[in-house]
Amino acid sequence: MGGAGILLLLLLLAEVGAGAAWRPPKGKCPLSCSCSKDSALCEGSPDLPESFSPTLLSLSLVRIGVTQLKAGSFRRLPSLHLLLFTFNSFSVIEDDAFAGLSHLQYLFIEDNEIGSISKNALRGLRSLTHLSLANNHLEALPRFLFRGLETLTHVDLRGNPFQCDCRVLWLLQWIPSVNASVGTGACAGPTALAHMQLRLLNPKTFKCRTIELSRFQTVGESALGVEPFSYQGEPHMVLAQPFAGRCLILSWDYGLQRFRLEEELSAPSVVSCKPLVLGLRLFVLAARLWGGSQLWARPGPGLRLAPTQALAPKRLLRPNDAELLWLDGQPCFVVADASKAGSTTLLCRDGPGFYPRQSLHAWHRDTDAEAFELDGRPHLLLASASQRPVLFHWFGGRFERRTDIPEAEDVYATRHFQASGDVFLCLTRYIGDSLVMRWDGSMFRLLQQLPSRGAHVFQPLLIARDQLAILGSDFAFSQVFRLEPDKGLLEPLQELGPPALVAPRAFAHIAMAGRHFLFAACFKGPTQIYQLHELDLSA
Repeated sequence: MGGAGILLLLLLLAEVGAGAAWRPPKGKCPLSCSCSKDSALCEGSPDLPESFSPTLLSLSLVRIGVTQLKAGSFRRLPSLHLLLFTFNSFSVIEDDAFAGLSHLQYLFIEDNEIGSISKNALRGLRSLTHLSLANNHLEALPRFLFRGLETLTHVDLRGNPFQCDCRVLWLLQWIPSVNASVGTGACAGPTALAHMQLRLLNPKTFKCRTIELSRFQTVGESALGVEPFSYQGEPHMVLAQPFAGRCLILSWDYGLQRFRLEEELSAPSVVSCKPLVLGLRLFVLAARLWGGSQLWARPGPGLRLAPTQALAPKRLLRPNDAELLWLDGQPCFVVADASKAGSTTLLCRDGPGFYPRQSLHAWHRDTDAEAFELDGRPHLLLASASQRPVLFHWFGGRFERRTDIPEAEDVYATRHFQASGDVFLCLTRYIGDSLVMRWDGSMFRLLQQLPSRGAHVFQPLLIARDQLAILGSDFAFSQVFRLEPDKGLLEPLQELGPPALVAPRAFAHIAMAGRHFLFAACFKGPTQIYQLHELDLSA
C-alpha cells in the first residue's frame, strides 16, 4: 500500500474512533478478518466477506482471492467511508462495482493487478474525495471514468504503465479542468514518449480525430464522370454514363434516405455532363464522342430538361473533358478535345446559347482541362499526351500561354486545390508516379510523388474539414490521402475496398442532410457511393 494511503487510513481510523462508544459488529467477523469497533481488516480471504455489519465504516481487503469486482459487490455495506484494496489478484473492475456506497469518501485500490476498469465502475460515489489507483497494470483509463465525482480533491494514478497515445488525451484535458490534485506518473509507451511525465504532455500535439469512408449505395451502370450541383437549394449529382447513353441526374430521397433517379438525358457516347445553374434555369453540357455535343436547358422548376443547342460541331470532334469557369462575369465552358483535327474550345454565353470564343492548343490532342485562379486572375491548365501541361492566363479578353509545367511529361489529367493560402496541383500519370505541385508565385514546383501505376484520376476533394486526394487505380485498390497541415504533404488514410473499384475515372463529394458522401464513377463497373464517418480515437 502506498505511503499516502497508509497515512489517510490511519487518519480516518483515528477520526472514526474518536469519542465513539465501542460496539461489536452486528454481523459475524470472518475468520480471516480483524474487526475493531467500526472497521475491519481482512487478509487472505478466499472471497469478499458478506457477513459484516451494515454500519461498518472502513474496510481493508488484502490478498483476497477474487479475480474481479462485480456490480454491487458492496451493497450490504452502505455506511462505508473508507475502502482499501491492496496486493490483490483481481484484474477487472466492472460497471457499478461500488453501487450503494453513497457515503464513501476514501477509495484506495493500490498495488493490485488491475488491467481494466469499466467506464461506469465509479458511478454513484457522490461523496468520494480521495481516490487512488496507484501501482496497478492500467495502460489507459476509460473516458468519463470520473464523471459525476464532483467532490474529488485528490487522485493518485502513479505507478501505472500508461500508453501515452490517443487513449490518454481525455485525461490530459480533464486534469486542468478539475479542482483536485492529480498524481499522474510517467508514460510507459510509445517509445518516443517513454518515461515522460504525463503532466508535461501537450494535448494539442495529439492527432486523435480521423475519418473513414464506408460503402453506402451502388448505382448500377458504369460512368466516366460525376458532377455535383445545387438546384433550388437541393444538392444533386449528374453522372455521365456512356454505355447507357445518358446523363443521369440523382437527388436525395428523404423518405428512403438514399439517392434516387430524378431525370435522365439521352446522350449516346457521352464523356462529360457539366451542370450550370443560373437562377431558376439549369443547363447541362453533354460532351459526346459521336453525334456532336449538346446543351440541355430547363427554363424553371417543375419542367424537364430539353436539348437546345448543338455545340461547335466543327471544332469538338472528340471531346474528353469539360469544365465550367467564369470570365468577366459571364459563364463559359471549356471543352478539351483529343482529336487531331479538332481543337480545345472555349464556349461563352451569348444571348440564349453558348458559342465559341476561342480555340486553344490546336493539334495537341488535349485530354484534360482545369480552371482556377492564380494571383487574382483566371487561369487554365491543359494536359495532353503530346507535351507537358500548358498554363494559360486570361489577358485582354482571351487566354494567352503563360508557361508549362516542368518535370511533368505524360500527364493525363490535372486537378487543383487550395490550402493555407497556397494553390496545389494533382497531376495524374498512368505510367510512373503521379505528382503534387505547389505554386511558388512564378511557377509550379514539385512537392510530392506518389506511385500510381494504372491511374486515370487523382482527385482532390475538400470533405467537411479534411482536404483529401483520391488516387484511382485500374490495377489495385484506390488510395485515399489526407493533407497533413503540419507537414504540408498528403499522407495515406485508407484504401477504397475490398472489393476494389473497377477502373475509377472520377470522384465527387456531396453533403446531404448533415452527412457527407463520396461518389466514385467507374468505367468498367457500377458507380459506388461511400459515406464519410468521423472517428474519435481518444474515445
